[in-house]
Amino acid sequence: MARVLIADDEEAMRMLVARAIAMDGHNVAVAQDGAEALEVLNREGGAYDLLLTDIKMPVMDGIALALAAARDFPELTILLMTGFADQRERAHGLEAIIHDVITKPFSVAGIRAAVSAALGARENGLAQAATNTGAI
Repeated sequence: MARVLIADDEEAMRMLVARAIAMDGHNVAVAQDGAEALEVLNREGGAYDLLLTDIKMPVMDGIALALAAARDFPELTILLMTGFADQRERAHGLEAIIHDVITKPFSVAGIRAAVSAALGARENGLAQAATNTGAI
């Protein structure tokens, strides 16, 4: 299954999302802010399929994290989460590097579906890229 890195400064939200995603068999790692998540990505050479990050966090927010992660690991699929309309607006214009923005609160089924859709889009994109380069 997929490797998913979750970054959220709220421990309860991190654990809820991690448990929900693990229900689908994914290997989940967590970080309490964007800086810690970027550290994990760099330490592991970007060896994740999906970065799921809150937008509003201390130290390094999700937008800064998404920009750095997309620059350093362009194959990484990025999914943002937020409970604030103004933060959702900040993500406008990032369509080239993020898959989607999920609005909090969400249900367990909702986050599982969003992750499944993001990972499905990633697989389709990788397959298309392989076809375009003649790798398949």
